Amino acid sequence: MISLTFTIVAALLLAAFVVHVKSRIDKRRRYANLPPGPSEKSYIVGPRAYMKFEELTDKYGSVFSYVYQGDVHVVITRYAAVVDIMQKHSQDLVDRAGTVGVEIMTGGMKVLTARAGERLKKLRRALHSHLQPVAVRQYSTLQRAHAKTYILNLLHQPDQIVDHAKTYAASVIMSVTYGKMTPTTYQDSTIREVVASLHRLFEVLHPGQFLVDVFPILRFFPFGGVAKLRKYHQLDIDLFRGQLDVVEEQLSKNEATPSFGTYLLEHQEDLQLSKNEAAYLAGSMFGAGSDTTATGISFVAMAAACYPQEVRKVQAQLDIVVGRDRLPTFEDMPFLPRVTAFFFEAHRWRPISIQGFTHRATKDIHWNGFTIPSGAIVRGNHWSILHDPEVFPDPETFNPDRWLDDKGHIREDIKHFGFGFGRRVCPGQHLADRSLFINTAMLLWAFDIAEDPSAPINTMNFTDTANVQVSPFKVKLDPRIEDLERIVDSDLN
Repeated sequence: MISLTFTIVAALLLAAFVVHVKSRIDKRRRYANLPPGPSEKSYIVGPRAYMKFEELTDKYGSVFSYVYQGDVHVVITRYAAVVDIMQKHSQDLVDRAGTVGVEIMTGGMKVLTARAGERLKKLRRALHSHLQPVAVRQYSTLQRAHAKTYILNLLHQPDQIVDHAKTYAASVIMSVTYGKMTPTTYQDSTIREVVASLHRLFEVLHPGQFLVDVFPILRFFPFGGVAKLRKYHQLDIDLFRGQLDVVEEQLSKNEATPSFGTYLLEHQEDLQLSKNEAAYLAGSMFGAGSDTTATGISFVAMAAACYPQEVRKVQAQLDIVVGRDRLPTFEDMPFLPRVTAFFFEAHRWRPISIQGFTHRATKDIHWNGFTIPSGAIVRGNHWSILHDPEVFPDPETFNPDRWLDDKGHIREDIKHFGFGFGRRVCPGQHLADRSLFINTAMLLWAFDIAEDPSAPINTMNFTDTANVQVSPFKVKLDPRIEDLERIVDSDLN
């Protein structure tokens, strides 16, 4: 009996040794041809990780790697490399670097974090059908109406410039998503719940927050953060279902305003979405759109205050195309390339999704003699890519002219990657760009903007989150249009 026990134990130890050796051999083979980078022990992700990534670029080059908790991480920090890898191999980088915590919290239904597969395809298909360039034109009237409110709010309360941007963004996205036509402030209870939902997501996205991410087996037990994550999930479902239920009730009474919510409900069967999927999709679009658009408009205002000489170039074109007796319209867009160049530059200078979101490679990717192995977590660091001195010389200089060709048109040979890469590019980019155009055009048409000498602007004063939020700042606003309020109030377009 003892001999048999000894034999079994010896066999198990031998098997464990063989598995260990094979694992080390496989690991060595897997890591043999990685791009260079720091060792696991020396690598520490702390505050402002996007700046740490930029520092590592100087030492290791435009693509570097490190190993963290057993995963290969690859960071891309330059424009040419991100085109070669993230764009040309986009089909191999559709997947996200999902964690168990994110899966539990979202139920796999949040399009930003959804893993590759059929669910992601149907979620993105639903979004694309409603957010293509032609489709978003239906929202021009409401975008422009809320932009006029933004101008009037600035006229009466110039010291709340960031809050007014948030009001614009929340109002538009509430209209687009749920058909709510009245202006919405960030004090609205629904908005506050959505903001809380975003904060919960950013908490879960932060690596190492939950033990279940390290020991996935814990997902079947109520500890390791699982109970908290399930609570987060239920809070989101209750919020998103509640909003879509209101739209469904309006539809039943023929009182619904056209919106993404009504589209999802009317086409739910064709889109093959469950009620929870439809609700989560609408809620996700609302959460992402309100947050990023507000930040985008705030960065435009910040840049305008800090670089008045560049504003004057835009205003000269506005005076020629629009004049001073009417407001800019979307029909003016082809004739105002300097407006577009200004907000492009604002979001290159201060990116919104500052370090990008992680992708996961689904096959080996070969680049410049290195291999990014299947399963690697791959990130395009937006800050570094949009500050690449080879493509954007003197990158900390705010220079909208870099987006214009020698004929004064928007250049087509460089791409703005602020909305992501490849097949995971943000589906709402066309709606967002139109919001940024009309607000930039109206802001620079209506006001001369300058820093407040008593409160200099810190242009790096924003949150250290996946999508940054601008901290409040002060500017001096002087109307440049005679009888501005009357012209805005009388505008009928």
